[in-house]
Order: sequence, then structure tokens, then C-alpha cells
Amino acid sequence: MEQEARGPLVRADMAEQPAVLEGLLSRRQEVGEALARLRAEPPDGVLLVARGSSDNAAVYGRYALEAALRRPVALAANSLWTRYDRPARLADWLVVAISQSGATPEVVEVTRRAKESGGFALAVTNDAHSALATAADTVLALDAGPERAVPATKTYTATLVALALVAEALGDPPWARRSFDSLPQAAATVLEHLDGLDRAAELLAHGRPSVHLGRGFLYGTALETALKVREMVGVVADAFALGDFLHGPIVTTVKDTPAVCHVGVGATRGDAYEVASAVRARGGRVIAVASDERGPDLTVRLSVPRVDETLAAVVHAIAGQRLALETAVVRGVDPDHPLGLEKVTATT
Repeated sequence: MEQEARGPLVRADMAEQPAVLEGLLSRRQEVGEALARLRAEPPDGVLLVARGSSDNAAVYGRYALEAALRRPVALAANSLWTRYDRPARLADWLVVAISQSGATPEVVEVTRRAKESGGFALAVTNDAHSALATAADTVLALDAGPERAVPATKTYTATLVALALVAEALGDPPWARRSFDSLPQAAATVLEHLDGLDRAAELLAHGRPSVHLGRGFLYGTALETALKVREMVGVVADAFALGDFLHGPIVTTVKDTPAVCHVGVGATRGDAYEVASAVRARGGRVIAVASDERGPDLTVRLSVPRVDETLAAVVHAIAGQRLALETAVVRGVDPDHPLGLEKVTATT
């Protein structure tokens, strides 16, 4: 009972995710109408502006938008705008600015200057009346309600869905339209039950640095899960794309190193299990977040519902949230208020 009482705010935020996702998906037509002009005149490219947890969502957005538009999509180098005064020329580009609070000064400033450089700015934010919303040409509000804990959970997964909806509205995405329908229930399933969670949390709780791995549409989720472990637990956690991990960082894998591997059901499945096997061969402990029933020798499998790999980031992110939360509980730390962190970090 004492353990269950820890992290009440983040637990409450996480529990609202199925309803938040369902509400956002009910506005698909609204999103399409808001972006209708851009559909008629497709942008030459897309610039994503973000920071922190929103930056991890932007990594997913890059894959979703580039796959749908077949146009270049890039993440903004914010300091080129705010410190070096070297803004890009963005005529005929779409600027997607992402900030769950809508209050990060750096993101607001880059968005404002990107508009001055000729870009059309779309704000993806939970606050439709925020400074970011005011700076943009149009707003896609997440409508997730207030997020009470410091770590972003429901606003993060809502951002992923919002970016997928933008990709769908503007282009030809790699997922079937009906693939969205299963997301709220899949989210509810992961929140209700996640096989292997207790053992996985014990592996991470001993404090050894962990690695978090993914590829393609699940790479951003690896980054976000590592961030959640750092925020909620206060231990070192690094994230790598699967291929990058094999090109050097794998040498840091020693006996009992925990490796959380996000396994897709499509094009990157084999890559994930190849790396998992390499980690096991070096004595590492593999925690696979996966929806298939078979694979190589693993230490723990966190079983999640099967979702199209291109949208599975939502389900895997919730599994990562639960893993970070339960690891914090095992270590006896407060996941609601990580030491030294605030809800909004005023970077400029």
C-alpha cells in the first residue's frame, strides 16, 4: 500500500491517457480542415521546433511527417536562432512548434522568427492561449487537461498522436486510417497490466547505468524512456538508435548492464533482436518491450498490445512511463517532483 501511494500525481496523469487520446482522435476532421491550405500547397519541407520531452516527440514526428510527405523534415538547431543569429530561410516551409506548456521561451522565440523567415507556423501545445499559440499561425491544442506531475506523460503521448494526425492530414502516411482506432484501448491495456514490470523495475533500480534502444518510429520512444528513467528515478540512462549502438557504444555493455529494447512488429523487428542478442552475449540484461511472443533469449519481456509499428510509439511510451515509475517506487524516490526539476524549464 505504501508503494502504491508513491507518485499519486504521475499515476493520475498517466491514467487519463486513453481518454485524452480518444478525445484527440475524435478531432481528426478538425485537424484536416485547419491544415487544408497546406494540403493544397504542400510545403517544401518541415522544420520541427522543440526542447526536452517535446524534442523526443519531434523525433517521432520527423519519421511520421517525412514518411507521409516525402519531403525533408528537420529538427531546428535552436541556438542558431537564439544565440548565433543565423536563422534559416523558410519560405514555403511548414514550422511545427511543439511545447506541452506552450511557455518555453526558446521555442516561442524560434517560432516567431521562423514566421518572419517565411515559414507557416503550427503550434502543438496543451495550452491554446499560451505564448506559443499566440506566436503561431494556427494551433493544434492537445486538450489533455492540466498535467500535475513534473514528468510529462499524457501530454507526451497526446503530442505523438497530434503529430501523426498532422502527417495524415498533409500527406500519405504509411499506416492505415483504421490503425488509430485501437490506440485508446491499447493504452488502457498497458496501464492496467504489463507482464514482467516488477522484474524489469528491479533490474533498473540497482542504479547501474542503463541503455535504451530503438529504431525508426520507435527511436524517439527510446529517447523518451531514457529521459523518464533519468527524471523519475535519478539514475543514469542513455538512449541510442539500434545501428548507432552497434557502432561503438555497445562496448560499454558489461555484465548485468540493463538494456531496454523497443521491438517493432515490422521492418525493424530483426534489427532489435540482433542487438538484443549482442547485448546478451556480452552479459547484459535485456528488457524487451515487445508485442510478439517469440524472440531470442531475453531477461524480461514487457508484453504490449500489437499496434502498427508506425504508431506503436504511443503504446511503447506508456510502457516506458510505467517502467520508470515502478523503478522509482522500488528505489523509494518521489517521481512526482524530481529533485531540481520544474514543470517548465525557461531555456532561451
